[in-house]
Amino acid sequence: MADDKNESLYAGHRNRLRQKFLDDKLSDYELLELMLAYAIPRRDVRPLARMLFQKYKSLYNLMIAPIDELMNIHGVGRNTAIFIKALKRTMQLGYTSRLKSEIIFHDQNLIPNYCRLLLDGKTNEEIHVLYIDNQWHLIADVVHTNGTCNETAVYPREIVHQALGYNASHIVLVHNHPRSEEKFSTPDILATNEVIRMLKPFNIDVYDHYIVSNGIVFSARTFCLLN
Repeated sequence: MADDKNESLYAGHRNRLRQKFLDDKLSDYELLELMLAYAIPRRDVRPLARMLFQKYKSLYNLMIAPIDELMNIHGVGRNTAIFIKALKRTMQLGYTSRLKSEIIFHDQNLIPNYCRLLLDGKTNEEIHVLYIDNQWHLIADVVHTNGTCNETAVYPREIVHQALGYNASHIVLVHNHPRSEEKFSTPDILATNEVIRMLKPFNIDVYDHYIVSNGIVFSARTFCLLN
């Protein structure tokens, strides 16, 4: 009887959360609670939502947290951790769809926001190459290399090979600095300009190189580092 009463209370509370969502009146904390209710339908998730929000401070920070870290939090577990990361993946797919269907630089925040969602929170350096057609639409986002916590390699010949294979007119380089707030290191600049040099004979340009560092996205074009 007590369990039935508790479930009735949960159901009433969750229905009120759903209505607040429809009325666009949910706080960020309540939105997290509503999401967790779908992942853990037969438990009061208010204490868990409160704890996660206190720990991560925002929904964004929660979604970019490593899945192994989430799985080790008491009360989260494997299924809920996968659910949280699936929400992040859904957001990434939304950005990818826009990048493929829109002229990508009509919205100056589109690629930086995509880069932040793509790489923020990663514990190792990762280089992506965005291959772009002559209409400024994304053709493909390719993981070029995975490295360690403080370095990864760039292979310009492989980038040239793939750019020709995709019939790309432009590329954008993207990578992260997980353990540093440094914007662009000397190796970053040298590697970028080597890629520019090798693509030039094929009339393919490096539009920009973005670095994601501590939640901030830095642009090589903005810093005038593209020669």
